[in-house]
Amino acid sequence: MSDAQKDPTIGAIVERLAARFPDAPRTHIAGVVGQEYDLLETGRIRLYIPTLVEHSARQRLHREFPPRALDP
Repeated sequence: MSDAQKDPTIGAIVERLAARFPDAPRTHIAGVVGQEYDLLETGRIRLYIPTLVEHSARQRLHREFPPRALDP
């Protein structure tokens, strides 16, 4: 994936995760997504990298910013 393709992909993942984790600072989310991308960037099958990055970042953010309990 070229940088021209990578930047919008990462940006879209950050947007979706920011909506899902409103208590998490956007800079933190972007850092987590970037770290997860870097871990997977050297993989042979690059088609699934965005999906895998989002999944891994969502798991990490869920551990760091657990969902709030809904009021009854």
